[in-house]
Amino acid sequence: MRAPKFWDSRGAIAQTLRPLGAITAMITAARVARGGLRLDIPVICVGNINAGGTGKTPTVIALIERLAARGVKVMVVSRGYGGQLAGPVRADPARHRAADVGDEPLLLAAFAPVIVAKDRAAGGKLAQDSGAQVIVLDDGLQNPRLAKDLSIVVVDAKAGFGNGLCLPAGPLREPVAAGLARADLVLSIGDAPAQADFAARWSSQIAPRPHITGALEPLAMGVDWQGAKVIAFAGIGQPDKFFTTLRGLGAILLRAEALGDHAPLPEPLLTRLLAEARAAGADVVTTEKDAVRLPQRFRAEVLTLPVRLRLNNADALDAALGQLSL
Repeated sequence: MRAPKFWDSRGAIAQTLRPLGAITAMITAARVARGGLRLDIPVICVGNINAGGTGKTPTVIALIERLAARGVKVMVVSRGYGGQLAGPVRADPARHRAADVGDEPLLLAAFAPVIVAKDRAAGGKLAQDSGAQVIVLDDGLQNPRLAKDLSIVVVDAKAGFGNGLCLPAGPLREPVAAGLARADLVLSIGDAPAQADFAARWSSQIAPRPHITGALEPLAMGVDWQGAKVIAFAGIGQPDKFFTTLRGLGAILLRAEALGDHAPLPEPLLTRLLAEARAAGADVVTTEKDAVRLPQRFRAEVLTLPVRLRLNNADALDAALGQLSL
């Protein structure tokens, strides 16, 4: 689903829906007020205040790599959005499909063990019992089932917190002040102009929490995208960002097929895109998260462009990690 334009302002539509947004805020406040299970190992929460994609998955990958560099055994606990298994169960790309455990756990499983659990407390307990020394809780800011030792709020620098209103009047799961009150760090992801705009608008609300900035950069895969004709599709929170990345690499997009976040990839759609690409002498390319949802027989025919998070100022993050009992 594309974010409606009125989420960027407080015009008539947003004002009309504002009472419903107040109800959303109250429901979230009641939920997060509940106490959670305190484990014997640290829990690092990566979450957001906005609905939709802000860059949580690349952030989780970056944290896994940072923790692994410290020699720490890390496991991820995920709700497994889009998957049918309630868990707790360890995501296994060899036997699970995205329909079982969700696409993000299958992607993250290439970097660290992932426990999928609708009940995050049960997932955290399984991770601890399985030998984890630290847990990265994916998308857990509004979930109270596990007590957190470090909470990172991830936000897209360009979108910011939108009009500052809660769903459906705006893009927020809860008010900015309420979400940031439970945050230890804020990470905004975007290019320099977007970061400048974000800081100008939101820095007063973020303070005194440390504010980290970063950007998503394509991973070198040995593919020369300059002048390459491609048909791209993406079912992520902000598919246009993927298409912009491809264009920035010099690719010529013959088609940019934007799908809903976590959307199924039906074989007729993929067959059509591949046929169109063959006729035009082009390649079909998608994101890492979409690639794990591809039916097996299409995987060799679709290129993947991964992105990784580059942090500009990681001192505050490293300091926070250093204060955990790792």
